Amino acid sequence: MTEEERIELQKNNPLHGLKLEDMLTQLIDHYGWEILDAALRFNCFHTNPNLASCVKYIKKTEWARENIENFYLYRFKRMPKASEAEYQMPPRSRTYPHGLAPKEPMELTVESILLSQAKAASAHKARTSRPRLHRR
Repeated sequence: MTEEERIELQKNNPLHGLKLEDMLTQLIDHYGWEILDAALRFNCFHTNPNLASCVKYIKKTEWARENIENFYLYRFKRMPKASEAEYQMPPRSRTYPHGLAPKEPMELTVESILLSQAKAASAHKARTSRPRLHRR
């Protein structure tokens, strides 16, 4: 793929040209602080939340920025999940086919988030607690 083709594909990424502050404003307006806190578990969403402190924290913390960008892409814009290769890339570097339009935001409640997290934790525990065969 040429650089020109990659740039054209990148233009279809909902994060392309989007400032962090604008992204957070959209998420806060749609979901509110309580749902963002439950889903992402960032202290800046829990303790005295305000836009300025969240932007400051997320700009300084790479993993937090990637988590908020993934939340924006896959829950708010409901873009298709990235391939294994693309998932290893930062969210702003991922590409989407031309003409692929974002869907309506996922409807979330604190209860639905907690249930989803409990299911994921249970599945993780089941995967990691399987007896392993010991080779000698």
